[in-house]
Amino acid sequence: MQRTTRIAALLLTASLLLTATAAVAQSDATDRAIDKECHRIGHKLGSVSVRQCLRAQFRDSGGRSVTGQPILEKIIPSRSQPARGRILLIGGTHGDEYSAVSIVFRWLKMFHRYHADQFEWHVVPLLNPDGLLLHRPSVRMNEHGVDLNRNMPTPDWQQRTRAYWKRHHFDPRRYPGTAPLSEPETRWLYNEMRTFKPHAIVSIHAPYGVLDFDGPPRGPRHVGRLHLHLIGTYPGSLGNSAGVQHQIPVITVELPYAGIMPSHRETRRMWRDLNRWLDTHVPKPETLEAHARFDAITEQLMPHPPIKTIGITP
Repeated sequence: MQRTTRIAALLLTASLLLTATAAVAQSDATDRAIDKECHRIGHKLGSVSVRQCLRAQFRDSGGRSVTGQPILEKIIPSRSQPARGRILLIGGTHGDEYSAVSIVFRWLKMFHRYHADQFEWHVVPLLNPDGLLLHRPSVRMNEHGVDLNRNMPTPDWQQRTRAYWKRHHFDPRRYPGTAPLSEPETRWLYNEMRTFKPHAIVSIHAPYGVLDFDGPPRGPRHVGRLHLHLIGTYPGSLGNSAGVQHQIPVITVELPYAGIMPSHRETRRMWRDLNRWLDTHVPKPETLEAHARFDAITEQLMPHPPIKTIGITP
């Protein structure tokens, strides 16, 4: 009996050691993946250093690009309890919009100014790592050639995205893909919306030099020198999917230049104005009501196939 007990104890110890060893190996692999992506970002963008990226302490979100590159994310908890709300900040949806990635790093350096720490933030500096990092020059689309900002679920997706693409003479830079959420990057983003349930989304683009807004009325009138100019909703866009369908305010910051950063002073003004609006306008009651119906809205947008078959964790 004692011998049986000792053998069981030895087997349990060996099992625990194997589990711990596997966990350490997995952690090391994750650290290497983050380190590798930070080196790629630092060597690609003149305004972001490798050291700055590493010091930001991003985590592996679990999301992957077409080629398996990690989608980095930084989770910043609120300093106030309870948090005033939850904000999702997204840069680099289009790989050739360099400033839309770089400004996220600048804002992280001044994060605690202007009451930003009253909210819980999920910060994604680069949603489309393949588009930015695997091409010279970088490209708008992901590695499947899909415009990620036309691949989100919206009503009558197949018909409307094809009609929109046809009107743009089948421009390959605006190819919507074969189906809503056909891409691993957009599947991850949609699941992030579903699980995090942000009260607002800030999406950075370039180079229109305006401020766009989709969602429950009304958005900010200006962010720094960028003034509100509604571009319109497009089939498959994040603004349409999150803002119109799921009633999550989507603030789209269209920087004036894709390859030139705003001045440090203007960057601070933008961060101040953005957080002042968030401080007084979220959460909106329409957003809270729609959060409770997220899956039902998804079923209306994507009746075939159901959620569980498109790579979204139930």
